[in-house]
Amino acid sequence: MRAAPQSLSGSQNYGQKNVPAGLSGVVAISAGMGHSLALKSDGTVVAWGRNDYGQTSVPTGLSGVIAVSAGWAHSLALKSDGTVVAWGNNYYGQSSVPAGLAGVVAIAAGSYHSMALKSDGTVVAWGDNSAGQTNVPAGLSGVTKICAGWEHSLALKNDGTVVDWGVNTYGQLNVPEGLSGVAAISAGRQHSLALKSDGTVVAWGDNSFGQANVDGLTRAAAISAGGGHGLALKNDGTVVAWGDNTYGQLNVPGGGLTGVVAISAGDSHSLAVRSDGTVVAWGDDSSGKTSVPGLSGVVAVAAGGLHSLALKSDGTVVAWGDNTYGETSVPAGLTGVVAISAGFIHSLALKSDGTVVAWGDNSSGQSSLPAGLSGVVAISAGYMHNLALKSDGTVVAWGDNSSGQSSVPAGLSGVVKISAGGGHSLALKTNGTVVAWGDNTWDQASVPTGLNGVVAISAGFGHSLALVTL
Repeated sequence: MRAAPQSLSGSQNYGQKNVPAGLSGVVAISAGMGHSLALKSDGTVVAWGRNDYGQTSVPTGLSGVIAVSAGWAHSLALKSDGTVVAWGNNYYGQSSVPAGLAGVVAIAAGSYHSMALKSDGTVVAWGDNSAGQTNVPAGLSGVTKICAGWEHSLALKNDGTVVDWGVNTYGQLNVPEGLSGVAAISAGRQHSLALKSDGTVVAWGDNSFGQANVDGLTRAAAISAGGGHGLALKNDGTVVAWGDNTYGQLNVPGGGLTGVVAISAGDSHSLAVRSDGTVVAWGDDSSGKTSVPGLSGVVAVAAGGLHSLALKSDGTVVAWGDNTYGETSVPAGLTGVVAISAGFIHSLALKSDGTVVAWGDNSSGQSSLPAGLSGVVAISAGYMHNLALKSDGTVVAWGDNSSGQSSVPAGLSGVVKISAGGGHSLALKTNGTVVAWGDNTWDQASVPTGLNGVVAISAGFGHSLALVTL
């Protein structure tokens, strides 16, 4: 079995149940280990909770999303064009979407692996394979639904039967003999759930917290398996929870939440979407670090290392979180802002007059703006450096240059989008090609040969993503 990275162990209080104030118009949700995702009716994604791997740093400009899935420390989004976008932890390659993956109709994020269901009924899996969880059975077809657990994977076939693979330490692969008529599946940390077409629920695998005790549960319309607990949405719009309650993940608000249309169980917290498009969360979250009571009128957000920024419709900026280096000390009187970007411990704001304002850590000069910088149309804050795109299609960079991340290639022009990563930089040109420079330890600056038709880019700490039109 794959052990969790050291930084992911311990208490799980990261604000994952502190639903952002004013969040509405939600059509789907997904709960991860310490973070949560919400898909809005306009095809955009909102994320909150733990962000130490960038799992809640939704890629700038992400739109046209039709499904989301939250893993242990990474996130997946399925777009209406059948392509997949991934961000967050990539230690095992779980955020490295296979080249050319298209025609996807469903996605599933496990602990350290990811799955995609294609329109032809076949399954693609990538990421950690230490327990065989990405070894899709040869010849598997006719799949209608997929689900990824801690180190196991599930597939529901069009004949109502279930196929599974991966680790079986707790019997999570021991599909009950004769199980059929299944309409939905869900994989928890070490247990599995199946919802039958008659509204009954079947569970198998680890039962140390009673998470496999579903006898008598009927009239269910949806199911979701968490770390050690389970949720069921009944056809009357109420929610039933069972299993581990260490963090209150079974304490459904009000003792009888109603009007629910969707549910999602995380590792130690629970989410529900109500018919009015609002989200309710309960379970683990004693710290409340990501809660911003009363915040409204937000048009953009940016997540930094340990701080967050929000741009309001009136052109002002709100910041919260760690302020050790002044990264949340928004300059007094700052107005007319049209874009924001958060670095590791510094912040940037672009004003409507094309000028830039920076504050926070300046140990690498990242908050010292180049003299005369103007005519800026886009900004991007990296780990300790910054990029600015000018209206003439040229790029200006400043801050840390230890890996050449601020050394813009000579003659670079015709740029339409920029993205600053950990120690590397990306630029998208008008012809759909990408230019990269800076740290290349993990090939994050090695643009794939022949890459073109790119419409969006995003630089992570040590990896890069490009969205390609098909």
